[in-house]
Amino acid sequence: MLFSSIPGLGEVKEKIIQAVKTNHLAHALLFHGPEGSPNLRMALALATYLHCQNPGEEDSCGHCPSCQKMAKLVHPDMNFAFPMPGESKEEENPNKEKKVDFMASFRNFAINIPYANISDWIYHNGFEKKQLNISKGAARQIIKTLSLKSFEGGFKIMLIWAPEFMHSTSANSLLKVLEEPPEKTVFLLVTSHPEQLLTTILSRTQKIMVRAFSDEEVMSHLVSDGLCSREAAVQIAPLADGNMREAYRMVDQVEDENTVLIRDWFRSCYSLDVNLMFEFVEKFSSKDKEAQKSILLSGINVVREVMLDKSKVAELMRSVEADRDFIHKLGIHVMDEGKLSKVYELLNEAYYHLERNANQKILFGDLSFQISKTMRSKETVSA
Repeated sequence: MLFSSIPGLGEVKEKIIQAVKTNHLAHALLFHGPEGSPNLRMALALATYLHCQNPGEEDSCGHCPSCQKMAKLVHPDMNFAFPMPGESKEEENPNKEKKVDFMASFRNFAINIPYANISDWIYHNGFEKKQLNISKGAARQIIKTLSLKSFEGGFKIMLIWAPEFMHSTSANSLLKVLEEPPEKTVFLLVTSHPEQLLTTILSRTQKIMVRAFSDEEVMSHLVSDGLCSREAAVQIAPLADGNMREAYRMVDQVEDENTVLIRDWFRSCYSLDVNLMFEFVEKFSSKDKEAQKSILLSGINVVREVMLDKSKVAELMRSVEADRDFIHKLGIHVMDEGKLSKVYELLNEAYYHLERNANQKILFGDLSFQISKTMRSKETVSA
């Protein structure tokens, strides 16, 4: 994984390479950036640069044995930790075959789905409806791995992807090794949610902010990699809003069914069609948790789009043209600012409770009637 394989972000790459050259690179780095940013790729590019036998002024050579191993993420001094289903007796005494399968899965995931999020990791492995974490057993394995000498005499690197999934006991058990690691050991923590990390972890890391892509960087990458025409890239880039994962999704023309679902669900709520409302409750509750969260986020996005439409700032809207008529009519005929704020609040509360394992049928049933009550109210709802 080379720095040159990452579109744009020249200022971030230069900062990292200069830190290596001037020997100012901390032993624990936190790569954080919004979803769809190259935070994981940037961390892997640094790992490749540290392992490279003939590093250049701006990048790894890409040809030495170490670079070749890093291209496949099989370098013996490159180690990974990532969220897995909750610890069980099998994890306390993991058999080697299972352990290798998950490691191979993560390598494949990191190489082939580089801008992915935790939902993609869940679907990649069939972890639906399972709670993930980086267990205390995984933390013990990290400490054990780093206590061993480097295989090739260079840096020993431990990359922890999505460290916000570390159990508090896991995080606390790593504090000492994070603060005083063995010689030539580097921790690379990669996250899109640094606010969820323990303060004690944050205080022991050097932060590297990996910003979202600019529209121009998204356009150039899509065109130069032959993923779509320039005309299509011009349309996709502003909608992606710096999120390369979202840009890839739009290139692949994955139909966003959620907005259609939200439209029809909102219509059933407004008309108080109880039978149809319960059909939607059944449909939503039959999906896995990540899909349910995606539906709620789509609802929140629709409300945002209506607010922007009412404020006449169409240049900030991200919805496709086919949805604009529904969004406009929702704001004109159904909901004023007060009602929009109330529905926005209801959707956010539902998302909060869904993450904390609320009963899905009760949650979506109650939410449907609360939205219906808000929409049908003859008075403006105060924000």
